[in-house]
Amino acid sequence: MTIELNHTIVAATDKKASAQFLADILGLEVGPQYGPFIPVEIPNGVTLDYYEGDGGPLVPQHYAFLVSEDEFDTIFGRIKERGLTYWADPYHTQENQINTNDGGRGVYWDDPDGHKLEIITRAYGAGE
Repeated sequence: MTIELNHTIVAATDKKASAQFLADILGLEVGPQYGPFIPVEIPNGVTLDYYEGDGGPLVPQHYAFLVSEDEFDTIFGRIKERGLTYWADPYHTQENQINTNDGGRGVYWDDPDGHKLEIITRAYGAGE
């Protein structure tokens, strides 16, 4: 059996702005609106479909992206250029630091709605 994650819905107060934020940081494109969704397709074919909910409070989620070392440098550069606060840990205790978990590098930052975004260069558990 082949099972692949195809898409996930990301709640946002402004779906266009939030989709563009992610696309700009990761160096991706925002796709055309499909129904009520604004998609950002990740190179492995998974889309994050931004959706403005029913007006209720948003519950922050966590989205992690496995990237190459070169991509990490480029994306991390964009984070710093924008003056975004970033952390080495998901609990936001190690501000303006990156981690070296599993022999790679990782960093966390928040999107406009408080979703926790992360880039890592080594998958968890794959380390030295």
